[in-house]
Amino acid sequence: MKTVKLFIIASLGLFALASCSKDGADYNTNSITVKAAIGNITKVSYSGNASAFEAGDNLSLFGWVGDKASIPSKLVVDGVVNTMEQSGKWQPATQMLWKNTTTPHYFMAVSPAREVKSFTADEYVLDPAADKYQQSDLLIAVNDKGLKASNNPVELVFEHAMATLVVKLSFRNQWTEGNPPSQTVITEAKIAAVEATAKDHASIDYIDKAVSATGEAVQVALNKVENSQWTGLMVPQEGFRTITISLAGNDEWLGGNGTYIFTAAEDIALESGKVTTVNLIIGRDQITLAENGITISDWVAQESETNGEVFKPVQNN
Repeated sequence: MKTVKLFIIASLGLFALASCSKDGADYNTNSITVKAAIGNITKVSYSGNASAFEAGDNLSLFGWVGDKASIPSKLVVDGVVNTMEQSGKWQPATQMLWKNTTTPHYFMAVSPAREVKSFTADEYVLDPAADKYQQSDLLIAVNDKGLKASNNPVELVFEHAMATLVVKLSFRNQWTEGNPPSQTVITEAKIAAVEATAKDHASIDYIDKAVSATGEAVQVALNKVENSQWTGLMVPQEGFRTITISLAGNDEWLGGNGTYIFTAAEDIALESGKVTTVNLIIGRDQITLAENGITISDWVAQESETNGEVFKPVQNN
């Protein structure tokens, strides 16, 4: 059974003010508490302990009344940044209050915290570098149940906005001949870089938790897990087909170097919250799809020595 870890964002410091504010709004005297979960998915983490928010993580919280499907310009909670403390509690940067005790409230949150300029078409640029994965792993949560002040806590279940691409490489015996210990052991070619030809800009619709790729395709560098496995966050999109593998440092007499370009016959799916794995075979001046081909799976915790991490790239390599 998949475990849903809940984190109580308790005592957000939303203490009672007078019954009426300067603008005449009636404010509730109760504090807001939030129950935040990362559902059946795993937050990217490279500390060896994935699947949980950690001290220092933050989120931007928005709350409104009126139409649940349309965030108005005037908000009850306007992008207040909450940061997790060592105690596990989330500390808001500024005080937040319910508008009143009877009106249904709707909530949206994004983590890591970011300035949201548009709730339906917010510009996003992916930074695929290993040391930027925490920031690039955009998580979105929406609670549109119409909560009232008596419905504490506000439950927020976060989902991944980005996709994950994993490229696994295997090798023909092109680099094996003449290398110890024997020709029965396949020698891996040394891989210098793996790149995906794809779009790295997007438009984010937070209410529908929808990501639309924008702009032109560029070379998105993947990060090294090991020589034969490379990975990275990707903007969900259609039309992705090309992966480029560059070799360097190999003996020219024993297999040599070069650039191998794989172009799929059909689009390779990149979907929010999904892991797309592409298995490729390199050698004899060509690159082909392995028998296990392309697989797509949920971004979930994995029961393995990686402690639930979907991938753990080597940073600054």
